[in-house]
Amino acid sequence: MNFNPSLSIYENLGGESTLRKLVEAFYPRVQAEPLLGPLFPEDITPVMDKQFMFLSQFFGGPSLYSDQYGHPMMRARHLPFPVTEERAEAWLSCMAAALHEIGVEDPLQAVILQRLSGPAHHFINTPS
Repeated sequence: MNFNPSLSIYENLGGESTLRKLVEAFYPRVQAEPLLGPLFPEDITPVMDKQFMFLSQFFGGPSLYSDQYGHPMMRARHLPFPVTEERAEAWLSCMAAALHEIGVEDPLQAVILQRLSGPAHHFINTPS
C-alpha cells in the first residue's frame, strides 16, 4: 500500500475491509500482551467492534462510532483503566505489529502510528 497524502488514512488503508483486518490482527496481540491483556474482557468481540467503528472515524472514514455512541470522549472512556506510559507504548507496539502483519508499508505505517501516538499518550492517567 503506497501512501497518498491527499487521501485520508482510511482511504490509504483501502477502507473497511483492511481496517477490519487490522483490528482482527491487533486484538490477539493486545490479549497476549501482559501489560494490556488483563485490562480487557475475555469476550473481546464488542471491544473489537467499537475499535473498528472508532478507527474508521478517526482515520477519516465514516463516522460509525459517533453515529452509534455519540462523541467519542476517548480520554474519559479510558479513565477507569490504569493507563501508564508502558501500557501506551505496549499498545502502540501491538498496533505496529498488526500493521506489519497485514502488509501496511512505510510511510503509511509511520503516519498511522504517529496519528495514534498522540491519543495513546493523552490517555495516560497513572504513574509508571
